[in-house]
Amino acid sequence: MALRTDEPGIRGLFRYQPEAAQPLNQLSEVLLCGDSPLSRAERELIAAYVSSLNRCRFCYHTHAAFAAVRFPEGMALVDQVRADPESAPITAKFKALLAIAGAVQRGGQEVTEDHVRAARQEEATDREIHDTVLIAAAFCMYNRYVDGLATLACDDPGHYAQRAELNTGYVKVWNDALDEAV
Repeated sequence: MALRTDEPGIRGLFRYQPEAAQPLNQLSEVLLCGDSPLSRAERELIAAYVSSLNRCRFCYHTHAAFAAVRFPEGMALVDQVRADPESAPITAKFKALLAIAGAVQRGGQEVTEDHVRAARQEEATDREIHDTVLIAAAFCMYNRYVDGLATLACDDPGHYAQRAELNTGYVKVWNDALDEAV
């Protein structure tokens, strides 16, 4: 089913069902912008990585752009992580956390004691493991919401770059968009 909206991805879905928009935006705000031992860049990269595994073009491009503007290496790093996290120039701890995120993407019960042990051996905290699992699980939901309703997605990464420069959170961006529509 494709919804009749000119807005791409989740933005069109939020316009279609505004009652769902506020709590989903609040969840994104907590997961990606709220208090966490993981940086905003790392959390955005987890979201992009999981969205890539799920082949959700809109969410991947959106969160890849948000991660790229927050890492000094930019999109080159995002592309390396997407292609092969094990060979990407990221910390061993973050590689272990991405392995957990990938396991969550395959199914919650795919996260094994070995995954957790490997992350802890690299000094990942319980909170970092928790946040990784929750971000990965939430993005599986967001990806299925966006793709399950056949939303529009632009494949030009430049399209997403301007919004990625925003330093405000997801709730403010959504509220500003609502104000503009009125």
